[in-house]
Amino acid sequence: MLFDVFTLFPDVFEPYLQASIVQRARQNGLIEVRLHNIRDWAADKHRTTDDTPYAGGGGMVMKPDPIFAAVESALGMATGDSAPCPVILLTPQGRVFTQRIAAELAEHPRLALLCGRYEGVDERVRQHLVTDEISIGDYVLSGGELPALVLIDALTRLIPGALGDPDGAADDSHASGLLEYPHYTRPPDFRGWQVPEILLSGDHAKIARWRREQSLLRTRLRRPDLLTAAPLTEADRKFLANLEANDPLKVEG
Repeated sequence: MLFDVFTLFPDVFEPYLQASIVQRARQNGLIEVRLHNIRDWAADKHRTTDDTPYAGGGGMVMKPDPIFAAVESALGMATGDSAPCPVILLTPQGRVFTQRIAAELAEHPRLALLCGRYEGVDERVRQHLVTDEISIGDYVLSGGELPALVLIDALTRLIPGALGDPDGAADDSHASGLLEYPHYTRPPDFRGWQVPEILLSGDHAKIARWRREQSLLRTRLRRPDLLTAAPLTEADRKFLANLEANDPLKVEG
């Protein structure tokens, strides 16, 4: 999968791209990340990429001309051509990023990620270049660089072979529509806090059911809104109904 990232601050990316799962995916040829400095397409000697907003107001606005030039050049587009891949603006005004959207975007072999800065981009970029807008939450950051890294990381995890565990991505929180179950590792007794006996039992069927029930419980306690859309089995529904009837304030564990 190829990511073309358009930014005013390409140096932000390399430390994260050179670590852990994303680094291994790059080394194994599963993903490629091309960083494009929008300033390289500025036409004047000062490499100007922003200007004051028409009609006044605080802050600066990213100019359309270097953005169009950068994206069209990197994606091999002639003026007026449609983009050969989704062009995503990272902005707090976009649709909120979810695991479902990550799976949707992971179907594309190539994505262009445009990192906004300052007060945002000239509206003509939204109207005539961008094909999608993504937000990573209802808050404001200084720019789109961190959201772009979030997308790269989340999508990389969905590429077959990127994780050591082939089922790892499917077990993650939100992948199944539920929050993930609790995890434990050695030692079995830490400061008197015990690992649940069922995890030491070797009974895989019982362990699987315990994990499912813990996911249901954790989701009900922390994100009950997710249960309305989660794919629940009849056994799941009975478990939740029993919780509600017998101990509606039950804690995890």
